Amino acid sequence: MKTIKIRDRNKILIEQLIEVWEKSVKATHLFLSEGEIENIKKYIPQALKNISDLIIKTDKNKTPIAFMGIEMQKLEMLFISPEYIGKGIGTELLQYAIANYDVNELCVNEQNPIAGEFYKYMGFKVYERSDIDEQGNPYPVLYMKLI
Repeated sequence: MKTIKIRDRNKILIEQLIEVWEKSVKATHLFLSEGEIENIKKYIPQALKNISDLIIKTDKNKTPIAFMGIEMQKLEMLFISPEYIGKGIGTELLQYAIANYDVNELCVNEQNPIAGEFYKYMGFKVYERSDIDEQGNPYPVLYMKLI
């Protein structure tokens, strides 16, 4: 497996990353309905194109299996194909982000407790909670900083 910083965000790569995102969300964001996932999915291509630093992890066939997006020192997104969850990919990516981009902040849906526990395990601590997400939806968000 290889970790790659992506500069050229072509249509094929964006489609592959959307597929990773969708599979990951369906496996981890059980509080979202199918309709809500489809609605959010509309915004993912633009988010992938606009994020300052996009890092992907590929399998032996060079197919994306995970990705993260970083803006300044904040982890804005981290998604892993379900078949790779629990295999150290998230740890590798987050350690890479901390070491190479000084990532020290992130937010996570409170209703995604596995991710929240993972970030706590990695040294992040909740400093704020919001009853709504950044789009104004009724999904509590935990804001975390690296301690």
